[in-house]
Amino acid sequence: MIRSLLLVGISSCLWCCTAEVPTPQAPVAAPTEPAFNNPVIKDKFTADPAALVYNDTVFLYTGHDEAAVEGRFYQMNEWLVFSSTNMVDWQEHPVPLRIADFAWAKGDAWASQAIERDGKFYWYVSVEHATIPGKAIGVAVADHPTGPFRDAIGQALVTNDQTTATDIFWDDIDPSVFVDDDGQAYLFWGNTKAYYARLKPNMIELDGAIQVIEGLPHFTEAPWIHKRGDWYYLSYAYQFPEKTAYAMSRSIHGPWAYKGILNELAGNSNTNHQAIIEYRGKSYFIYHTGGLQPFGGSYRRSVCIDYLNYHPDSTLKRVVMTSEGIQKQ
Repeated sequence: MIRSLLLVGISSCLWCCTAEVPTPQAPVAAPTEPAFNNPVIKDKFTADPAALVYNDTVFLYTGHDEAAVEGRFYQMNEWLVFSSTNMVDWQEHPVPLRIADFAWAKGDAWASQAIERDGKFYWYVSVEHATIPGKAIGVAVADHPTGPFRDAIGQALVTNDQTTATDIFWDDIDPSVFVDDDGQAYLFWGNTKAYYARLKPNMIELDGAIQVIEGLPHFTEAPWIHKRGDWYYLSYAYQFPEKTAYAMSRSIHGPWAYKGILNELAGNSNTNHQAIIEYRGKSYFIYHTGGLQPFGGSYRRSVCIDYLNYHPDSTLKRVVMTSEGIQKQ
């Protein structure tokens, strides 16, 4: 009997020693909130972005929305400039250009684009002309991408009486400038009608007649030209409220083949204004929304950045607008 009890006790101990012991589970980490990089400027309202890559730095040019919370239209008196070397952290520079810097203009610091040529920086802007009814395009110049900029010619480069394809007085807005591989520069602009013209090498005079661009269905405004390989891309604001659409061509002169929607409605902003750049091997779509809260909206907009991607046939993938934005480069 005693021997049997001893054997049972020994067996019980062996079972206890060899039984599988549950492995302690590591504590489950609490989910972390992602970094919301959009909008990229969070301390003021910015709109109508354009961007320039120069000396491995991205310079972001924007309008400045200053409308009151209850405002029913744009209040824009100056343009702003920011710089970054990683596309996420942006340094603001002193105000580089104001409506007051154009003696012939009386208001509306609307969409613009800056470009470098032969060590000078030329900034093409939309304004309200003081004496010629309607919108106009001016050009400023500086020795550095952050300015200060000054009026390059003392008068408008394009005025409403030069464009007659439509009867509206606000068709001379949203200038976009592009220098082709052969060194020829072009200016694109328009509202309801898309225009373009050659620029002389001095970048402050038109070189020839103003042309109307065909093949852009539901063109509203905001043309932007970029090139990749042998393809030219013309993106633009489509319908109203605005989406972004695009067309492609083998020539800067067209014909342009419409390819479809690139970016959807920008949330609670009725406008949709884009810039497209390549930086350190990646392509970026820069745009604005009304997403900066509180009080963001159609007249208090904010610049955002997301990735731009291509299909194998060189057409563009639809942009995915995100709160997270992009990662540091």
